[in-house]
Amino acid sequence: MMSDNLFIILVLMTGAVIVLNLLVKSGLRRINLPPLVGYLCIGFGLGCLQNVGGVPGTPMDEIFTFLGKAGLVALLFRVGLESDLGALLHQLREASIVWWVNFSFSGILGYGCAYYLLGLPMIASLVVATAFTATSVGVSVAVWQDNGALSSPDGQLLIDVAELDDISAVVLMALLFALLPDLKQGASESGWAPALARQTAFFLVKLIGFGTLCYLFSRFVERRMTAFFRSLESRPDPMLSIVGIGFVIAALAAWFGFSLAIGAFFAGLVFSRDPQAVKMESSFLPVYDLLSPFFFIVIGLHIDPGVLRVAAGLGVVLALAAVVSKLASAGLPVFFTRGGRSALLIGASMVPRAEISMVIMENARALGDWAVTAPVFAAMVCVTLVTCVAGPLVVQSMLTRGLHQAKVK
Repeated sequence: MMSDNLFIILVLMTGAVIVLNLLVKSGLRRINLPPLVGYLCIGFGLGCLQNVGGVPGTPMDEIFTFLGKAGLVALLFRVGLESDLGALLHQLREASIVWWVNFSFSGILGYGCAYYLLGLPMIASLVVATAFTATSVGVSVAVWQDNGALSSPDGQLLIDVAELDDISAVVLMALLFALLPDLKQGASESGWAPALARQTAFFLVKLIGFGTLCYLFSRFVERRMTAFFRSLESRPDPMLSIVGIGFVIAALAAWFGFSLAIGAFFAGLVFSRDPQAVKMESSFLPVYDLLSPFFFIVIGLHIDPGVLRVAAGLGVVLALAAVVSKLASAGLPVFFTRGGRSALLIGASMVPRAEISMVIMENARALGDWAVTAPVFAAMVCVTLVTCVAGPLVVQSMLTRGLHQAKVK
């Protein structure tokens, strides 16, 4: 049992980190950098202090791990809440072509780079490939919004493709982690393909079943329940009730053999079809801003400083592949329909890998070295840092130059 003094120290640290998160977020946004860069650095700094004995070890790990899990649920809940499936279905033709080329090529290049070029094991290469397929649309969208370009045709296409990326990456992540135990056993045994096929079929049945339950809840229960909570109290209480239900759905999904991430994503989708629930999202933002940084802090906390030299070499190669994969796979289809400037803009906007990519790597790292080793994990954190800095800088430069040229004309 922890002593009162240790509790005081941990409460002091948590409060200090919350304040530091806000300062980092404000400072980095002033220079057009995503806050997650700072959150990762905060976590890495805490890990270094822990290694030299400057902060309590196990109790801090337990508290920050819980806060990190809560941050994971908040992150994926918001991704689901902001996914407009109805709008996607109406604009699917062009976006689906760009998405399919982008999704398949990014995954294939990620696997080829990890397995053939870097010599990583098959399982680690599959995890890296899955992380490569994701896109962090929030990192680039902020730049588009600041320049008043999000409502342009290119901006709308970007949102559609990125939403498809998010959905497909979450589903692929769920399938991958359902297959990993069989892949672990089959890596050294013959005849494991039928077992994987059975596991895939079983997973798809479970996913369809869980998705159906979520649809029924969304179709017949959600609006009445949201209206009930809205009648009880004024904002932000109704949104807090919705967030609580989202946490419950996430936990139930984990019990059913999925993960907190999948459950949180589906919970967001449940409420995304209700305009009233989405309008209340502004009430959710303080909760999101409080919890989501801890997910990235925990990732930084789990980076082993002793592997940074090896990880840097891996990270450079993977970061280069990550940039090329999105520029080529998202840019080329757009090039043939909208021209070179649109292709480069959308390709660069799709480069950042953050939330979902890090969810994939964090879940794989939690399984142990047989799934992802410490150097590979740290290397993919480097990929996140590089892509989340480089992508927005290129997009900002292009959008600013485009606005300047428009004013000159």
